[in-house]
Amino acid sequence: MKKAVVLGGSNGIGLAIALNLIERGYSIYIVDRSEPDSKYFTEKNIEYIKCDLKDFNIEIFEKIAQDQEIELLMITAGYGRVSRFENIDVTEIKNQMQVNATSIMEIIRSFYERILSDNKFYTGVMVSIAGRISSPLFSTYSASKAALTKFIEALNIELEKGDTDNRILEVSPGSLKGTRFNGGKNDISQTSEIANSIVEKMLNRETLFIPEYEEIYKNVINRYQNDSRKFGLESYDYKVSKNREDNKKHTVVGYMSGTFDLFHVGHLNLIKRAKQECDYLIVGVHPSAAHKGKETFIPLEERKAIVASCKYVDKVVDSTPEDSDSWALYHYDKLFVGSDYKGTERFKRYEEYFKDKGVNIVYFPYTKSTSSTQIRSLIMKETGSDDLKRK
Repeated sequence: MKKAVVLGGSNGIGLAIALNLIERGYSIYIVDRSEPDSKYFTEKNIEYIKCDLKDFNIEIFEKIAQDQEIELLMITAGYGRVSRFENIDVTEIKNQMQVNATSIMEIIRSFYERILSDNKFYTGVMVSIAGRISSPLFSTYSASKAALTKFIEALNIELEKGDTDNRILEVSPGSLKGTRFNGGKNDISQTSEIANSIVEKMLNRETLFIPEYEEIYKNVINRYQNDSRKFGLESYDYKVSKNREDNKKHTVVGYMSGTFDLFHVGHLNLIKRAKQECDYLIVGVHPSAAHKGKETFIPLEERKAIVASCKYVDKVVDSTPEDSDSWALYHYDKLFVGSDYKGTERFKRYEEYFKDKGVNIVYFPYTKSTSSTQIRSLIMKETGSDDLKRK
């Protein structure tokens, strides 16, 4: 059976491409952060795999790549916004480069032996016209897409020199109707035709497709090449005149605090869940466990170093006596805590305090896993100690 992988196949042009491939007899792996609408698919023609490129896990694709029936890879994932650079923080820069460029390169590397082989393998990547021209107010998005453009261009030369007929198709459109990219809605009637063109060009092993090239983008590219500065100034003025700027804060900052003594998988799972709810996670580490009537085995600085080494943590700080005090320092958007604190006097007070500050308190239900209490008990039993004092 012919199989294809469509990254970003739950929405927009990715959805239209997935449906087109099904019509051509393919069975599809849809890899996306959101589940595809069941009205478009049956259980027989797709397998859904959850993946968020902000929390990229290359093992997902290394495993998929082992399926020898796969002969087509289409990557449509990506995001960006029109905004002045001063309104884009470091976390958003990292996320856009990760989602739009770095992860794509890693995914292609997972399939590259197949692409480089003598067997037919079709690859397409949704890039953007913004990666080929000056695009002020779209700086980080444009930079990430420009990286992809040069990456694909270079690989196609290597493939040609590698004596394979396989190529990677760069698809670089402007705005696409019928997608959610600029705040629109999925509309298959508006994306099915371009999806068909993309698939046709992939199967023909072409290397570049710019939709509406003759009608619009040939002139756009020529203007850019003739005078890039003038083109950039005109592009800037056009976006401003059309009120396309989105200068609101987009990075969601999360905060959680804990002792994190005897770090274990329960701590890891809690931190991972918190990171899934925000873009930038700050973790405050308590100086001791005195508030629980306990002593710690591991010194504060060592506990902070352990927490800082976790890939889900963006910043480690000393906790404050109250989490509300930390908000005054870091202005976080979400406060994460275990569900056993819900309804306590302390958190009732927090809920009242945060009412006018736009902070959402997220209560995580505790799951069965290793706990510090279990580890402490085991240590006490093994050592015959009746207290937690470190020798």
